[in-house]
Amino acid sequence: MRHQINERHAAHEHHLTVARTARFYTIGELGTGVHDVWLACHGYGQLAGEFVERLGAAGGPSRLIVAPEGLSRFYLEHARGGSHATSPVGASWMTREDRSAEIADQVAYLDAIVDALKARTSDALRLTALGFSQGVATICRWLTHTRTRAERLVCWGGLVPDDVLTGDIRMFRGTHICLVAGTRDEFATPERVTDAASAMRRLGLNVSQLGFEGGHRLDDATLMRLANASAEREQAGSGVRGTGAEAPEKVESRK
Repeated sequence: MRHQINERHAAHEHHLTVARTARFYTIGELGTGVHDVWLACHGYGQLAGEFVERLGAAGGPSRLIVAPEGLSRFYLEHARGGSHATSPVGASWMTREDRSAEIADQVAYLDAIVDALKARTSDALRLTALGFSQGVATICRWLTHTRTRAERLVCWGGLVPDDVLTGDIRMFRGTHICLVAGTRDEFATPERVTDAASAMRRLGLNVSQLGFEGGHRLDDATLMRLANASAEREQAGSGVRGTGAEAPEKVESRK
């Protein structure tokens, strides 16, 4: 027998926008001679400080790497002896719960970081948007909702989510999309990456693939290849201010 709920006691969903403190880490300083900015979103269960250190191989005097941290932190292990005092902590970008609000918060968060960077310099900045694992979905959804244009989108260990590819993809026109995965990645397998690249090319997107020997992780040598490609574009003089500009050059999810 179904439980009869009195209308006066039914639950009603509400939403309230609140200000909160977000954390992000950087490698490099925004100043004279820095034109290349990487906005990098970590994977599920990672923290931005540890993640950005793993991106260190891509650092350089003309590059600023920015790693925002997901707004939802949690303990990665069950309490030990009834306490979480020594449990490791990770962060997540979102779950399926209250999905639209979560995405809106992510977009506002990443927009605020980019706006803060642009306010500190009058120089033209070239933006590489990089996502690892769950961060791939986050960075892709941000690009579909923001006015900021990325010269390059790097999807590492994750695939562009279906809701992005079946939606408005105009923001990806003029952006080079590079799919990166290890040969033993259990989430972004070589077969899935190849199929995804073919599907995106059929949509008219500029896509390439980059692989390395390994699993679901970052790789120093591959990061250096991506960084070197950025340096080559800098020498060629192709700058992007961040809103509306398109990049003419072609350079080689977990949720």
